[in-house]
Amino acid sequence: MRFRHPDGSTVHVAYCTNVHPAETLDGVLAQLRDHCEPVRRCLGRDRLGVGLWLARDAARALISDPVALRGLRAELDRRGLEVVTLNGFPYEGFGAAEVKYRVYRPDWTDTERLAHTTDLARLLTALLPDDVTEGTVSTLPLAWRTGFDERAAATAAAALTTLTGRLDALEELTGKSIRIALEPEPGCTVETTADAIGPLTALPGDRVGVCVDTCHLATSFEDPGIALAALEAAGVGIPKAQLSAALHAEEPHRPEVREALAAFAEPRFLHQTRTLTHGGLRGTDDLDEALAGEALPDGTPWRAHFHVPLHAPPAAPLTSTLHVLQEALALLVGGVRPRTRHLEVETYTWQALPPELRPRTRTQLVDGIAAELTLARDLVTGLGLKELP
Repeated sequence: MRFRHPDGSTVHVAYCTNVHPAETLDGVLAQLRDHCEPVRRCLGRDRLGVGLWLARDAARALISDPVALRGLRAELDRRGLEVVTLNGFPYEGFGAAEVKYRVYRPDWTDTERLAHTTDLARLLTALLPDDVTEGTVSTLPLAWRTGFDERAAATAAAALTTLTGRLDALEELTGKSIRIALEPEPGCTVETTADAIGPLTALPGDRVGVCVDTCHLATSFEDPGIALAALEAAGVGIPKAQLSAALHAEEPHRPEVREALAAFAEPRFLHQTRTLTHGGLRGTDDLDEALAGEALPDGTPWRAHFHVPLHAPPAAPLTSTLHVLQEALALLVGGVRPRTRHLEVETYTWQALPPELRPRTRTQLVDGIAAELTLARDLVTGLGLKELP
C-alpha cells in the first residue's frame, strides 16, 4: 500500500513474507499465489506491497538465472503485488521446526553474509516498481552477542564498508538506490538503537542505517522518542521500520500470569524476555528460562520478544505493546517529514501462537494478515497521510 505524506513523498506499507515458509523459488511463487494475492483481494486493493524474504537457495536461483528473475517480476505484476523492501535477516531454515539461535548465522563476520546481502541488493534493483528508485534490505544487527570481540567487530565493520562500496556501484549501474538497515534485537551485539550508533557512524556514507522493529524496541523498554531523537542527533538514518508488537505481562509474579505466559513458550523461536528494574534492564534469552525459578526478577513488568498479531492482543492477564508501536509510528511518519518511507508489518509467529490462537486454515491466516494491514492503514491515515490507489 502507498500513502502520500503531507510533504509530498510516498510512504510504502508492506507485510513480510517470512510468515510463509519457503526456501526455494518455487516456494516463493507459491506464496504469491496462495497468500499474498489473496491478502490483496481481501483488502480490496489493486496493489499490495510485500516485503519478500528470499532464503539463500531462492536468492541464488534468481541471481544465476535472469529469466527466472524476470519471471518473478512478471508474477508480482500479474498478481497486483509490488516489492520495495526485502527481509534479509534470516538466511535459511526460518520455517524449520526449531530456529532459535540458528537465525543469527551466518553473521557479519562471515563472508557469506556479505555475499548474500549483496545478492539481495542486486535482486531488489530488478524487482522495484518502475516508478520507484529506492529500495531497502533489513539485516541482522551484526551478530549474536556471545563471542563477539573487538576482532569480530572489526571484521563486521570491514564487511559493511565493502557493502557500501558495492551499493554505490550498483546505483551507478542501475540508477536504483539500495540501503541496508541493521535491525536491533534483544540478545544481539546491537540490542538497542543506542547500540547501533557507534558502529554505524563509523561507516562511510549513509548506505547503512537502522531498521526500527517496534516489538524489539518495546521488549528492550526503549522510549521511542528518546531512541529516535538519539539516532537523528547522531545522523543515523532509518531506511525501514517494522510494525510489530511484543508480549507484555504487567504482574509476572502472579501464578495466573505465569501460566498465561507459559502458553507462549514454544520450541521454534527464541523469545528473549526483559524487565526494567531500578538497577537497569535484566533479561533472559528465552521465555521458558524466565519462567523457570528466579532467573528474572518479577517485581516489575516483563516483555517477551514474541510478535503477537497487531489487531488481536492476547487475552488478560496479558496484553501487547501496541501502544509503543503507535507512539513510534507517530514519530516515524507523523511529523513534517517522514523519518522513514518503508514500513513493514512483520508478524511471523502466527503458527507459534498457543494452539487455540493459531489460524487453522489458509483463509484464516489471510484474514488475519489483512486485519493487521487494515489496522496499520488506519494508524497511518490517522496521522494525516493519504492512501493512494
